[in-house]
Amino acid sequence: MKRILYLLYIWIIMVPLFLVITIITAVTMVIGCPFDRTRFFSYYPGMIWSRLTCYLALCPVKVKGRKNIDPKKSYVFVSNHQGAFDIFMIYGFLGKPIKWVMKAGIGKIPFIGAACRAAGFIFVDNSSPKAAARTVYEAEKCLKNGDSIVIFPEGSRTYNGKMIRFKKGAYQMAVDQHIEIIPVTLNGPFDLLPIGTLNIHRQKLEMTIHEPISTEGLESNSKQLQELADKTQAIIATALWDKYK
Repeated sequence: MKRILYLLYIWIIMVPLFLVITIITAVTMVIGCPFDRTRFFSYYPGMIWSRLTCYLALCPVKVKGRKNIDPKKSYVFVSNHQGAFDIFMIYGFLGKPIKWVMKAGIGKIPFIGAACRAAGFIFVDNSSPKAAARTVYEAEKCLKNGDSIVIFPEGSRTYNGKMIRFKKGAYQMAVDQHIEIIPVTLNGPFDLLPIGTLNIHRQKLEMTIHEPISTEGLESNSKQLQELADKTQAIIATALWDKYK
């Protein structure tokens, strides 16, 4: 009975409200970002949108390790990718202005794509080596400007709850710019919105922010980048719930 009532709430109340706040957020960002030198409009509307989405879904978010973030520093945040709510958790509760490195397909989503472009988020283009290099260049430019970026090194969400091996390419920009990397562990989104369904399952969510990893002295060669990718994946795995290991 509780499950039926929850689904009725989701489709009658939560989804319509989510669509409304998504449109309001997107329009606010599209209008505000071009005139914003403080980056207020590229972060706070999306942060509020993300928090409201989790609150509307009645899914509490527990955050551990926020003290590991120095608000004055830029970071490359790398996270496991469990599902669609990963974005809401990180954007809403990380507590740090960020730029996303995301799949090009997101740019085609009505309103959301326009908001992401206005905010200066980076769309991954692997159509050619030249296009891929341009993606890295855009991300490095953000880091040089003092921004922090978020990447899902798996490349796509997990299909069974367990992590896919992290790809080394996501780490090149951090090594090139000598920027610290912060691994982030997400728990819960995989069960909240399982693959193949649009029905949300009420679920507690947890985000663990680990200590920064220095990239000083590292070179952007294939071996060292993969070692770094494997190291961060191992750190993220330490905070995963047992059912995801």
